[in-house]
Amino acid sequence: MDELRALLDAYRPHDSREAADVDRVRRLVDDGDPWSRDGALHVTASALVVDPGRRLLLLRWHARMQRWLQVGGHADPGEADPWAIALREAREETGLDDLAPLSPALARVPVQIVVVDVPAGGDEPAHEHADIRYLFATARPEQSRAESPDAAVRWLSFEEARNEITEPNLLEFVARVEALVS
Repeated sequence: MDELRALLDAYRPHDSREAADVDRVRRLVDDGDPWSRDGALHVTASALVVDPGRRLLLLRWHARMQRWLQVGGHADPGEADPWAIALREAREETGLDDLAPLSPALARVPVQIVVVDVPAGGDEPAHEHADIRYLFATARPEQSRAESPDAAVRWLSFEEARNEITEPNLLEFVARVEALVS
């Protein structure tokens, strides 16, 4: 938990809403295992993947949510490094094995930390994800592939992505990434 606590301490929220979300994650870390899916709030890690040369980003279809979102997800047992979790999930969900930070300054540095609502689905009750979000780049976008038939991936311009996205927190994430890619 020390690594996650250090990450939270070093992170500079962009506004008061994000500061409140970061404070909730800090309390979650102080209360025990922030990665445990047993609680109503738990930490996840995700990323937007970009092709910086063509200024495109990759979105993944989430069948449960019925919308295009970033890649990412939950920690596997024994995992506690959000950067490594986001990278593993991004590789699994996109098939891209060359993912790296857009620049050395962005290595292991979150672009956004946000608490998002997750509706009930199947046997899982409604809950919240404290999502730590990163930016990865690829030099081989043509090698992207869907993890499964119901989890399509799609390269989009930033404008196209904004037209597909409905969640304000993800629109904010896309705006931050676009500013970094410029």
